[in-house]
Amino acid sequence: MAPQKKFLGMNFVCVVATLSKGEFPEKDSLLPLISKLLGYAIVAASTTVKLPQILKILRHKSVRGLSVVSFELEVIGYTIALAYCLHKGLPFSAFGEYAFLLIQAIILVAIIYYFSQPLGTKTWIRGLLYCAIAPIVLAGQIDPILFEALYASQHAIFLFARIPQIWKNFKNRSTGELSLLTFFMNFGGSMIRVFTSLQEKAPMSVVMGSVIGVVMNGTILSQILLYQAPAPKKGKKTD
Repeated sequence: MAPQKKFLGMNFVCVVATLSKGEFPEKDSLLPLISKLLGYAIVAASTTVKLPQILKILRHKSVRGLSVVSFELEVIGYTIALAYCLHKGLPFSAFGEYAFLLIQAIILVAIIYYFSQPLGTKTWIRGLLYCAIAPIVLAGQIDPILFEALYASQHAIFLFARIPQIWKNFKNRSTGELSLLTFFMNFGGSMIRVFTSLQEKAPMSVVMGSVIGVVMNGTILSQILLYQAPAPKKGKKTD
């Protein structure tokens, strides 16, 4: 039997051997490989997923239409999700994007704060509390039962992270400075992550988090497409 050599947890031997015989690989060998490839693709894409949103804010020097609370809750959700997956020992391809998304989400919140001056006392308190508690959660230095409760709550956190933004878009009939590309990538990534989580036999709570991501990101993406103003025609006089 040929040695089952693996690269980054991916076994190419079985699939390549089957294809070399002119046969289509069986799903038991093909699906895990596809899952791993998609997982690493999401991790790679996640390194720049929030970059369009960051650049749009910096370019326009405006956070018009953005819900600060939504982005703050997103940081909390990513922190809990990353800590949970790390201490559950899941393969990096199944959760690696959380690390990159967390870093970008923190940068994004910092930029939003910068363009939302002056900051209120409550905002400073929220920021300081996060800086004090986040390292403890990421290090896993909390009771296991509390850890499970935190992870269970992060689904609600991601849900409520999107609801204020969805409501604000609906109320204003505008999505302001929200980036179409960022939410398109969020939506696509969530859909793929549902498949990879199921394939990697991740806990059902992890799968449900991805499903919530599909629904919420899909809703905001739809709003961006619905409410975005068409570019004025060249040469046409506008009021």
